[in-house]
Amino acid sequence: MAKTKTTRYDVAEHLRNPEEMAAYLEDCLEEANGDATFIAKALGDIARAKGMSQVARDSGLSRESLYKALSGDRNPNFDTILKVIAALGLKLHAEAVHSHTA
Repeated sequence: MAKTKTTRYDVAEHLRNPEEMAAYLEDCLEEANGDATFIAKALGDIARAKGMSQVARDSGLSRESLYKALSGDRNPNFDTILKVIAALGLKLHAEAVHSHTA
């Protein structure tokens, strides 16, 4: 029986355009449940899809600091998040959450 060769799944390989990147980030924001490192990792996935060097240039941050901030191992500053989102050509939006009170 031949061995099956597997490779690690990388979502960045499947984020091909701004609409897919925005949909991925939106889904991650919903799923994160307040976990900032989860959002940072999602932004890292999108940045790798777009090209980390390009995102670094557009955000004014170094590639090394981007990799660290968006690794999912730490909580990046909100200022960094805003710069990355702008460099990715995305924007955050707010939506009212309607609570069901008696």
